[in-house]
Amino acid sequence: MNADKAIAQPAATKSWTQTQGAFRHLLIWLDEGVDSDGKRYVEMRRRLVSYFGRKRCLSPDELADETLNRVARKLEEQGTITDAAPAQYCYIIAKFVFLEYLRAVERRQTSLDEVRGIPDTMSRAATAQVDEDAVAAERRFDCLDRCLRQLNVYDRALILEYYSSDRGPSIERRRQLAARLGLTANALTIRACRIRAALHACVNGCTAAT
Repeated sequence: MNADKAIAQPAATKSWTQTQGAFRHLLIWLDEGVDSDGKRYVEMRRRLVSYFGRKRCLSPDELADETLNRVARKLEEQGTITDAAPAQYCYIIAKFVFLEYLRAVERRQTSLDEVRGIPDTMSRAATAQVDEDAVAAERRFDCLDRCLRQLNVYDRALILEYYSSDRGPSIERRRQLAARLGLTANALTIRACRIRAALHACVNGCTAAT
């Protein structure tokens, strides 16, 4: 998936956008009182990506981000989470995200099957809906372009290269990017997530205003 699609795809939790404060709260909660300099966050995200990958999901990175986004939202709403240890709670949320992913896949397949068998008039209506969705997606990408231009040159280059899909496997590519910027892999991941959270907030605000 290219950088634009990775950033622009609407999250399932559309009514809430992760802020810098919410992200810091998530880091502290995952650390359980011991400052890991973001290492526990990076490890938790890696484990979630692996979990969704084993489930053969098409976008394990995005599902892992969605899981952590929902955990961050719950933390902001409740102040803390004591129902389970951080890792266990993240996996509980991941299971719900995976079930929603499966339902979405089933709905898309059902819609395709229905379109193949419906009369022309209904087929035209379905096509019109697809056109409306395409317009909405185009509007969102326009907003993304505006928001990217509002970033400083350094952050814009970092986030575009971080999510680029045309330069080889992401793990090795991101390792090289971190080395080139003089960052650890953990620091690069955390910085990219912060930039992405800011972009989500900007894009959501832009689309709501248009």
